[in-house]
Amino acid sequence: MQSTLLQDDLPSGVEGIRLRRQVRRHGCHPEDRHVAGGDQGNAPYLIHMTLARSEKRNAISLAMWRALPSLLQRLAADDALRGLLLSGQGEHFSAGADISEFEQVRADAEQARAYEEAVDAGCDALFDFPRPTVAALRGFCMGGACHVAMSCDLRIAAPDAVFAIPAARLSIVYGVSATRKLMSLVGVSNAKRILYSAARFDAVEALRIGFVNELADDPLAAASALMDTLAANAPLTIAGAKVLLNGLASGSGALDPLQADAVIDGAVSSADYRESVRAFRAKRAPRFEGR
Repeated sequence: MQSTLLQDDLPSGVEGIRLRRQVRRHGCHPEDRHVAGGDQGNAPYLIHMTLARSEKRNAISLAMWRALPSLLQRLAADDALRGLLLSGQGEHFSAGADISEFEQVRADAEQARAYEEAVDAGCDALFDFPRPTVAALRGFCMGGACHVAMSCDLRIAAPDAVFAIPAARLSIVYGVSATRKLMSLVGVSNAKRILYSAARFDAVEALRIGFVNELADDPLAAASALMDTLAANAPLTIAGAKVLLNGLASGSGALDPLQADAVIDGAVSSADYRESVRAFRAKRAPRFEGR
């Protein structure tokens, strides 16, 4: 089936983060709307979020950390959104937190606590985002950028990607939220080696220990192809699976049984469930609306 990728830019509200809406228009579905001029209609779409400070290797400013929760909340409010791609501008994903501003925004214990709260709030908002999220990683992915990448559901890395969490070289203790995510991905032993040594590791090692899911020469193209596959599936199923998996991975008591029951019951009571049954009987692909 031939398809055309239609794109337009959206305002992010913060310097250093760019948003692009992507609609896959299929020739056999005339109801899919053209995105030009901001007219997306009700067509399902993806958001490509780019960390866009290439002059600083996409280092993440405090303003960017603070903007993430409200930005992600605004994006998630649209039922037509099917997923989020995340990448860095240019040759690198991100060098991590912008250390050049630490003397102004992280100068003492009180500021450091507020800074870490902003980082955790931004990354946890990404971790809990109710759509699939895929990070495309190339070049540097360091420190706080690792927390951003780990907060995505899946990570695809280029062979040239380089990773490190150099907190031990800065006399910083990596936060609880980030450490939990790291341990969930790579296990306690590998997490200790990464945090204690502050050493860099390459894409092959990242794949071996489970930090990334796959390697690709063009990680953004691979992430986009994967997201097209995910976007064709039932949004309520993915959102519900994410609630359960994230809750179970976060440790004892993190998963609320009532919330788990709610997402399970909500999916089977949905219009999408009824559409899937009709599509099965008619031997056609279902067209999900996330409701």
